[in-house]
Amino acid sequence: MADAGTDTFDRDFALSMVANEQDALSEIDAAIKRIRDGTYGICEHTQKAIPKDRLLAVPFTRYTAEAQKEIERNRHQSRTQAGLFGELGEDAGKIMDDGGDE
Repeated sequence: MADAGTDTFDRDFALSMVANEQDALSEIDAAIKRIRDGTYGICEHTQKAIPKDRLLAVPFTRYTAEAQKEIERNRHQSRTQAGLFGELGEDAGKIMDDGGDE
């Protein structure tokens, strides 16, 4: 069973993820769809059951706490590794080669 500190962290984290009202409404709508589909409470990343305490703290969550941490860690790593032209993918070198003075 999670402690109050974990529940507070989960709630604060979730609220920071849905910083504006439209994001919150979208997440709530998605949770309602998962209820209708019978997938509510199942982690979208691991397919494992999301603990009841987490669902009580963050009713619209899509992930277990562990999966959420892994996703965030991977997101951070990909942002720091991508560099300035990371979003351009394989074309980045080509653009740099074609755009220089000859």
